[in-house]
Amino acid sequence: MQSKKNKTVIYTRWYRKWHRIIGITGLAVFFIMSVTGLLLIWKKNSGGYLLGETRHGKATIASEWVKIDSLQHAAINFLVLKKPEADREIDRIDIRPEKGVAKISFKNHYTAIQVDLTTGQALTIETRRADFIEQLHDGSLFDKIADTNFLKLLYGTIAGLFLLFLSFSGFFLWFNPKKLKKIKFNKQGTGTQ
Repeated sequence: MQSKKNKTVIYTRWYRKWHRIIGITGLAVFFIMSVTGLLLIWKKNSGGYLLGETRHGKATIASEWVKIDSLQHAAINFLVLKKPEADREIDRIDIRPEKGVAKISFKNHYTAIQVDLTTGQALTIETRRADFIEQLHDGSLFDKIADTNFLKLLYGTIAGLFLLFLSFSGFFLWFNPKKLKKIKFNKQGTGTQ
């Protein structure tokens, strides 16, 4: 019975030590991930500050839409008009069929332009702050800065492993004192008989 108690005490001390070390080491990463995660949850409810409100186009019928290259030209022309110094390389085009709109995002800055799928007219320009927050949250911002494809994987893997260990060790830091109390109670109970 004594060796079981000693092992539990030794393991609990080990878990406490490493729980503290990993918790302190990962504090900045956990803080960034939790704050950015909260912001991302609220991005569509930020009144257009983090992510612009999606506009509505004239029609949602795909046969009435203009070609993709027309959407690209409209977006680039609108970008040149509003932000002449901005890079014009398009990163992606998100089609919102239910709203008749395409959101065109640019590769080297956080600007997006919404274009009516039917008329090909630019409807609005926005700064997509949520994209920056998402890149900070998942670590891809570090890849973008360092021009690699490795830092995001490293950042996410370390953060995930740290969180798994903290969950696991946290459970034993809660469970082992209960276990020790039970061992002590059983020892006292058998000693009094």
